[in-house]
Amino acid sequence: MERVSVNTISIKSNFSYNGDILLSYKIEYPEFVSTVYKQSLARINMFYKTKAMEYKKYCETKLLSAAQEQYKSDIENNFPIRTYEAVLTYELTYSISCIISLYFDKYEYTGGAHGTTARDSQTFNLQKGYMLSLSQLINCSPNYKTFILEEVKKQIEQDTSIYFDDYDKLIVDTFNKNNFYCTPQGIIFYYQHYDIAPYSSGIREFLIYYSDCVLDPQKTCFIIK
Repeated sequence: MERVSVNTISIKSNFSYNGDILLSYKIEYPEFVSTVYKQSLARINMFYKTKAMEYKKYCETKLLSAAQEQYKSDIENNFPIRTYEAVLTYELTYSISCIISLYFDKYEYTGGAHGTTARDSQTFNLQKGYMLSLSQLINCSPNYKTFILEEVKKQIEQDTSIYFDDYDKLIVDTFNKNNFYCTPQGIIFYYQHYDIAPYSSGIREFLIYYSDCVLDPQKTCFIIK
């Protein structure tokens, strides 16, 4: 029997005017269930519910207002009506022992050539009740940041054609220590759209395998089951 199960909560709505859809949004977020980690998961569930409700409020206020202005402009200029779209989804990438790791992708289309996607992620130790950081999982010489940057550069050099020419500078300038999640194979470190590559290259991900100095997060649990 799994220690942690997850239900997906979904919220969606359309806003229309004169028969035209101005804005469509869909928000999905997790609700974790466990007989073992009730206290930790109650806080985590509230964290994700709050995150979802804040985004719902943003969609129904700021984004809807922008969609209404776009609609007026499209009508005045005899342009095709462009429906604004917002989608927030998540992916649970690791659920072993007392660890859960997941990422959220937030996609928005606001009338341009294409939409944009932003990602954020979290990894939790449910026994200890806190979020794990890269510095707790990577203990490689000389330090975790230098180690990651070297690994990223090695992988980029296998095919530099899909990256900006100055990728070696950009991987440092846009480095974000929070841009990671865990999988059973290793830690995925990622860069956002446009950080180090064109939009067409997508969110760039780099797998760093578990090793002597890259810790599988389940090893931070008191008892591994």
